[in-house]
Amino acid sequence: MTGCSLPVQKGSVNADGEWEPDRSIEVIAPAGAGGGWDTTARMIAKSIEDENLSDRSFGVVNKPGGGGAVAWSYIHKRNDPHNIFISSPPLHFVALNGQSPYGYEDFTPIANLIADYGAFAVRADAKWDTLDELFEDMRKDPESVTVVGISSPGSMDHIQFIMFAQAAGVDITKIRYVSDQDGGSMTAVLNGSVDVVSTGVSDAMDQARAEKLKILAVTSPERLSGDEFLETLPTAKEQGIDAEFIVWRGLFGPPDMTDEQIAYYEDIAKGVSESESFDKVRKTYGWDEQYMGSEEFKFFLDEQAEDLAKVLDELGFKRD
Repeated sequence: MTGCSLPVQKGSVNADGEWEPDRSIEVIAPAGAGGGWDTTARMIAKSIEDENLSDRSFGVVNKPGGGGAVAWSYIHKRNDPHNIFISSPPLHFVALNGQSPYGYEDFTPIANLIADYGAFAVRADAKWDTLDELFEDMRKDPESVTVVGISSPGSMDHIQFIMFAQAAGVDITKIRYVSDQDGGSMTAVLNGSVDVVSTGVSDAMDQARAEKLKILAVTSPERLSGDEFLETLPTAKEQGIDAEFIVWRGLFGPPDMTDEQIAYYEDIAKGVSESESFDKVRKTYGWDEQYMGSEEFKFFLDEQAEDLAKVLDELGFKRD
């Protein structure tokens, strides 16, 4: 794990060998208000308060910019254990495709709390009723279908689609992907400008419930639960496509955290995950429970980074 030359010793260790912060905690959301990072950060902070899991307050601070890179630079340079942040797979992507000098290895994984999933959706009157039908056409002519997502080429919406297309035998180097970072991806699908939107399940839900969109598949290993509509959404695996993609969301700290500091936050994160208040949050947003402590989370991140690097390398996005 890379970082500053000396650990930042802030806070104190009590007689029981436990680290104690000496002021309020900043929970950094690396984006503006309303997105997945912001929502997750605020729901975690609310659960900490509701469940009285800490004597210190946890305040959410938004630091948007660069797909998360602005916030990661802030955390890395401060190297202060009172600053933690929420992240998800873009922490891999921006480093792997050269958009940021910082990746997950430059920080301290504390705990993962939830699993969210992607969705591939088309207009309700589209000719495809399953993801396998879509990929059948793309195997014949990959350029006949246009895919749109909010993230930039080489980032999450793009790569989650690529991973499933690759598993289905599509020539991924010829897939036409359009990035609409201004939030117009749903409109583009609905007005017929593009064929498929690669997005999050929660982002496609409203239009799918209104029967304007048809969700061909979700990226989860099993069907989602939470309400009757979620349970109707097919997985890619049940359509014979051997792939899955977890949009994990977890807590990270600065590079040079001590074992005592990690243990402090890990204990709070476990309390959040097991709490009734956060269980209600998960059900509200359709998130799955997927708690991982620091060591397990790091192992998971290592494996996912290796898989993603192979895909990005094939597409020409992986940096040297």
